[in-house]
Amino acid sequence: MVKAGIIGATGYAGQELVRLLLQHPQAEIVWYGSRSYIDKKYYEVFRNMFELVDAACLDDNMEALADRADVIFTATPQGLCASLVSEEVLSKTKIIDLSADFRIKDVATYEKWYGISHASPQFIEEAVYGLCEINRERVRSARLLANPGCYPTCSILSVYPLVKEGVIDPDTIIIDAKSGTSGAGRSAKTANLFCEVNENIKAYGVASHRHTPEIEEQLGYAAGRPLCLSFTPHLVPMNRGILVTAYASLKKDIGPEEIRSIYERYYGDEKFVRVLEDGVCPETRWVEGSNYVDVNFRLDERTKRVVMMGAMDNLVKGAAGQAVQNMNLMFGLAESMGLELVPSFP
Repeated sequence: MVKAGIIGATGYAGQELVRLLLQHPQAEIVWYGSRSYIDKKYYEVFRNMFELVDAACLDDNMEALADRADVIFTATPQGLCASLVSEEVLSKTKIIDLSADFRIKDVATYEKWYGISHASPQFIEEAVYGLCEINRERVRSARLLANPGCYPTCSILSVYPLVKEGVIDPDTIIIDAKSGTSGAGRSAKTANLFCEVNENIKAYGVASHRHTPEIEEQLGYAAGRPLCLSFTPHLVPMNRGILVTAYASLKKDIGPEEIRSIYERYYGDEKFVRVLEDGVCPETRWVEGSNYVDVNFRLDERTKRVVMMGAMDNLVKGAAGQAVQNMNLMFGLAESMGLELVPSFP
């Protein structure tokens, strides 16, 4: 059994980690960490865990946790994991960080976009970006893993094959993304109150959202050079889900059959990326509660552009599910173990 500790267990992503790990046949949760609810029973915070979890919430003492856990999940705000990690901790356990602390390789870029100083830049180079479908082999040997952001996961998987194959001009990529409100976290914010969100849709972080450099960096690796793209997220009045619609100009004369063959070549053997049938657009309702990403495309021959689309659950594949998928790889388990989740509907 893999003994797992969670720091930040009472946020949305942390609670989703608990839900998934409780059903995992080879995992045991030994630490429910939460600064806000220390000594409070976990089921008192989340009543869906009544008679499922009797443990009390503990603090974020990573050094003590490292002596008890084989892997530590940090579902915490930016900066906390970087302030807690040390060589001593990494010599005892593995860390899967769900924050952005180790996703971006350039420290100056991280500090510019997140507005904080990085507390442990010495570990950035070692950290592996945990998008399994792209970095699977590196994930297997990682001891410090940067779990990708929700928007970047859906955006990268939707666009990656055509960037990698040189079919599109990566500097013309425009990504329009929409997320449910759980993506903003569980802490109280006026902008996320029911009356503020209901019957409304809005763009936010326009030309400044901090997932932008993460997407650019990873797609830049695919392109073989740095690139610059436009990314605009929107908040929509639903609990879960991300929908990405991306646009880019074609670099070559290519037909829809050849584009489809590229997607099938990259994702045909992937468990959690589903290339939809011709003409079917991804929808968030068909992936809710699951670790699947549905992708598809539409060739716009009139404008010589291609529209790339993706949908996923931001709390599962966009956070906790991907973290468990990474854990499975890191411990030599079947990649899909504990993640055989049929999407829920309605």
